[in-house]
Amino acid sequence: MSWKLTDNKDWLSLEQQFRWVQDMNNVAQHRLHHEEGDVAIHTRMVLEALQQQPDYQALSMTEQEVLWTAALMHDVEKRSTSVDEGEGQITSKGHARRGEYTVRTILYKDVPAPFHIRETIAALVRYHGLPIWVMERENPAKKVCEASLRVNTRMLKMLSVSDIQGRICRDKASLMESAELFEMLCREQDCWGKTRDFATNHARFHYFRTENSYINYVPHDDFKCEVTLLSGLPGMGKDYYLSTLSQDIPVISLDAIRRKCKVSPTDKSANGRVVQEAKEEARNYLRKGQSFVWNATNISQQMRSQLIDLFITYGAKVKIVYIEKPYEVWRKQNREREFMVPEPVLDAMLGRLEIPQLTEAHEVVYLTL
Repeated sequence: MSWKLTDNKDWLSLEQQFRWVQDMNNVAQHRLHHEEGDVAIHTRMVLEALQQQPDYQALSMTEQEVLWTAALMHDVEKRSTSVDEGEGQITSKGHARRGEYTVRTILYKDVPAPFHIRETIAALVRYHGLPIWVMERENPAKKVCEASLRVNTRMLKMLSVSDIQGRICRDKASLMESAELFEMLCREQDCWGKTRDFATNHARFHYFRTENSYINYVPHDDFKCEVTLLSGLPGMGKDYYLSTLSQDIPVISLDAIRRKCKVSPTDKSANGRVVQEAKEEARNYLRKGQSFVWNATNISQQMRSQLIDLFITYGAKVKIVYIEKPYEVWRKQNREREFMVPEPVLDAMLGRLEIPQLTEAHEVVYLTL
């Protein structure tokens, strides 16, 4: 059976089913860009425009559901980011990024979706404005290639076109022109409707990790060791995963260091010392060319990036292993742990979760159910 957000897509029913749909009412928008009214009115118009597109009608039922859900949720966090700057000047900076987190939480906890479907919808919400603004971004070619690793750019354009058509504004023609330029750029970069291919994983990693890099450059693979960076919320099963590894490999565990030093996970000042001790242990392995595993939550891109910078300085290949279990299984596993994490803490961490992406490491493995 294919996944659906809901069988009843009538707007009044959606408001009754989902609080976040109710919240769209009376969220004002910039008068110049949205003469039609609030976010609820705009979203209904976007859904209507999407379903009228011949390209949308030609999609599979699952693809239609994914795109429809993304359209419904694309402005879900204007409720939390909109700021009235006076005289109808309303901004909602960061609503797409925050919307990605909200989508991930809703489709993990409240209306569970398969991992790849959830992350596709989250990516569509995150990038829904890219086709309109891509030519104003720094290095637009790299930006569309990055987006293609997460979402089908053809579907992204369909969402963006619906976003444009589902509003009343005076610059609609120029916005549609921007969407066409987005398609042209994707075709030029060989990522229209597909993932941008790279000759090797190292070539992909180098391109996204290096400023002003040439997209077709293929660096020589000359790794001295491999570092496996685990990522996942507390209680997802990272320790169990380590127990299944066939080879005997050193593990740097932040939790083990905390327990050795009798440091609470909530003690931020002490945690800094824990991380420094772990990094020094990592340097010892890296200097010797010894492969190892770094075992910690690593749920933010910023934290992973800092560690990966360290690892590649010593010539290591980096593999991220992301581990996730269904919501109810996760909570049960946490309750059964020797060192249980309070559930409000887990909820807060879930709301900040950033799934590792292919741009971050030489290899990314998703162990999900």
